[in-house]
Amino acid sequence: MTPKSNVFLEDWNTPFEIPPFEKISADQFLPAFEKAFSEHREEITTIADNPASPDFQNTIEALERGGRLLERVSSVFFTLAGTDTNDALQEIQTKIAPALSRHYSDIYLNEALFNRIHALHGSMDSLDLNKEQRQVLDRYNTAFERSGAALTAEEKLRMKEISATHATLTTSFAQNVLADEREFTLELDSEPDLAGLPEFVVQNAAAAASDRGLDGKFAITLARSSIDPFLTFSARRDLREKAFAAWIKRGDNGGTADNRDIISQIVSLRHEQATLLGYDSFADFALDDTMAGTPQAVEDLLLAVWEPARARAQEERDQLQAMIAAEGGNFDLQAWDWRYYSEKARKHYHDLDETELNPYFQLEQMIKAAFYTAEMLFGLRFEEKTDLPRYHEDVRTWEVLDRDGGHIGIFCGDYFARPSKRSGAWMQQLRPQHRCGGDIRPIILNVMNFSKGAGRGPTLLSFDDARTLFHEFGHALHGLLSDVTYPLIAGTKVSRDFVELPSQLYEHWLSQPGILERFATHCETGAPIPATLLKRLLDSLTFNQGFSTVEYVSCALVDLNLHRTAPDEFGDAASFETRQLAQINMPDEIVMRHRLPHFLHLFSSYSYASAYYSYMWSEVMDADAFGAFEEAGDIFDPDTARRLHREIYSSGGRNDPNDAYIAFRGHPPQIESLLERRGLA
Repeated sequence: MTPKSNVFLEDWNTPFEIPPFEKISADQFLPAFEKAFSEHREEITTIADNPASPDFQNTIEALERGGRLLERVSSVFFTLAGTDTNDALQEIQTKIAPALSRHYSDIYLNEALFNRIHALHGSMDSLDLNKEQRQVLDRYNTAFERSGAALTAEEKLRMKEISATHATLTTSFAQNVLADEREFTLELDSEPDLAGLPEFVVQNAAAAASDRGLDGKFAITLARSSIDPFLTFSARRDLREKAFAAWIKRGDNGGTADNRDIISQIVSLRHEQATLLGYDSFADFALDDTMAGTPQAVEDLLLAVWEPARARAQEERDQLQAMIAAEGGNFDLQAWDWRYYSEKARKHYHDLDETELNPYFQLEQMIKAAFYTAEMLFGLRFEEKTDLPRYHEDVRTWEVLDRDGGHIGIFCGDYFARPSKRSGAWMQQLRPQHRCGGDIRPIILNVMNFSKGAGRGPTLLSFDDARTLFHEFGHALHGLLSDVTYPLIAGTKVSRDFVELPSQLYEHWLSQPGILERFATHCETGAPIPATLLKRLLDSLTFNQGFSTVEYVSCALVDLNLHRTAPDEFGDAASFETRQLAQINMPDEIVMRHRLPHFLHLFSSYSYASAYYSYMWSEVMDADAFGAFEEAGDIFDPDTARRLHREIYSSGGRNDPNDAYIAFRGHPPQIESLLERRGLA
């Protein structure tokens, strides 16, 4: 059905041109997409068939100015599909994902258009282009080549089919994970069920139960902010096992939401795509356009960390097993026991437990801490706006201003878990910054899945939750501070293994005494975190690093090897995962942070396929990069901050990432900084 009116086809007279969410309905999306596709096709045809000789303005800049309606519709649709979905939006997503894939395949496989771009690229040195224009031209040429623009007509047709099928499969994969997460609720309805749970976990469970119509009960969900505290504190080993089983079996339960066959199909399609483009494997293809460059370089990094991490995890396991024995437990440590006994060990070795810390980490205070850090580093100010359009009542919005009061952009925060939101945490651009056709200011969204505080009480975070908030805000700053001309290289549109540097680097400020003393205040008394407690917290930051590093690196190694394995050697997801973990001697008591059937990074899009290692690649850089402030003797050193702003946060993809890092730091990063940070040196 075509709606009587469609806000996507009208001018937006909202403040800052924020999407008028209150006027948007699901029935508007398909007509809006159809119009946007048609409009964009006409723009592409005009560029490709232009009788004039190609130049930067009539080809590259014209491409950068095109597709604005499609960008508008897509950004709003996929924001809602990820944060507040429903049956109607999921049905539309199933239709739109392959349609979008076919649309962009038609563009990137357009022979006439590629010929214009390739001719310009071949004569780049004779063109009067600035550095940014050269980079944009180079990225377009690379993108067309990597999409198959130089293939035969038959091969191009197959590439289109692969892309469309892949889009359908990745959409189904993500929807299946969400379905399993919605399906599970661990109901707790008696005092024995709550054994060991601190008050903040009980309150959060009561709020989750109320949201699900289970008044008077308590509910543990598969949101990480719900299940992690439960596994950490619950004295009921039987309930921990039940909750943990549901957590690791997402996408692996049989029935309509099972993802195992989808994974096999995706792996096969990606391998075929890579071989069509002349690569031995999808990993070779994906990594050829990154800082790492090759699968071997990634493997070398991961294995350099794996062995010391595994050795440390074995030491941690022995400590936990000894603790079980000392308590009279007659069982071997299992994966659902690790967090529970690790929390006991942290209290024993560092005189620290989460219940002591939790009251000092209020969501509101951590938001202020992230803003304060941005103010001190980059001169930004954040003014909350309560009268701007929003897609859900939980969303909060701030106008971001520079030192002189000039408008930088809009920042939105969507912090709480709900059944209509996919799990995890991420940054999303509702509108990227650029100056192609006007001074376009960014609208940036951070999405979290924290458990909302009960009633009108404050929302309390774990230290890891607070670190996630800082991490995603680092991504947000990468988008907000972007200062480029062309959308293609704006904000976070950088190499996959460079994009995590601004976010992971920003995490360092959270653990600085000057930040915690100011913002880690008690939720009832308002008193700052005591110096002795702060010292114990900071001293404990390398605690349990064997476990957390093994959890992560095992995922990165399985991802890498999955994408350099031929389909006939892959078998199925379950057997492949088992073989790979046996090959690296994965400790029995630790499970991958993301098992393959719910590994959204890999199978909900192309984004992190063969690239889950990028968090660690960036960690090598961020551990070394923060050293620049430490060496200056000031975590807000103005000269270092200006260099960080100029070379990292504002430059987008204007520069080669290796050059950008060296321009900031003065030398390439060293892995020793990472090992020291994790306490594995």
